[in-house]
Amino acid sequence: MVDEVDSPGGDLWSTGTTDGIHEPVNVASALFFESAVEIFTRVHREIRPRTPVPAIEVAYKRFVDPNSRIRLEAGKISVTITDLLEGAPAPVTEALAHILLNKLYRKPIARHHQHRYRLYLNRRDMQRRIELTRQERGRKAHSGPSGSTHDLVVVFEELNARHFGGMMARPELGWSHIRSRTRLGHFDPSHNMIMISRIFDDPRAPRLALEYVMFHEMLHLRYPVDHSGTRRCVHTPEFKAHEKQFPDFKEAKSLLRKLVTLTS
Repeated sequence: MVDEVDSPGGDLWSTGTTDGIHEPVNVASALFFESAVEIFTRVHREIRPRTPVPAIEVAYKRFVDPNSRIRLEAGKISVTITDLLEGAPAPVTEALAHILLNKLYRKPIARHHQHRYRLYLNRRDMQRRIELTRQERGRKAHSGPSGSTHDLVVVFEELNARHFGGMMARPELGWSHIRSRTRLGHFDPSHNMIMISRIFDDPRAPRLALEYVMFHEMLHLRYPVDHSGTRRCVHTPEFKAHEKQFPDFKEAKSLLRKLVTLTS
């Protein structure tokens, strides 16, 4: 039997302000002197007090994103934590232990553990470390801006002149290798790059749909992600208001819905 789950490291989301998320940390004096293995062992006893604690192994690994994993196999629990959390305060490691072990055993996760973990990852210094790590370790696989039907540089600069007064610095642009229908485009701030799905590099794909997706990703350059506490807002109110100024906004959205039904 093998069970494996990930922590929500790469994607942060709001936990709201439900009662309980600001509960005080369980600050037993011993907590600050425990190793990661000891923390996971103690948390396991709290979660499953009637079950013998299996052997637990914890290792810190170099990941591109701040993800952590837990795996149960042959009666042994293996935990792999992003090295970005090596040296994190003990209460943060304890919160992560609750998150991973509860996910492993398919139990509900208390909001205050999620809140504490995400609050730490969402700190400005941690976000900066995460961004630098992605720049250093990550690679963006793409096939360049020139496609068989459209050139993304031309599309970008036309929109730049039309909607941003030509003042937006052009990031790296590239077509995805696959014709993704679920991820039509995205902006990666770590690599300062806009990637567009190759599904648009097709004479059947309306140019208006391509321009709208490019415009949307350009707005991510104009309105960076807002980090506030545990909240990570990708599309701020300012972003959404500006997006609706795109000419034929409703028609473009309708075209996108139709486009994903086209056969390859």
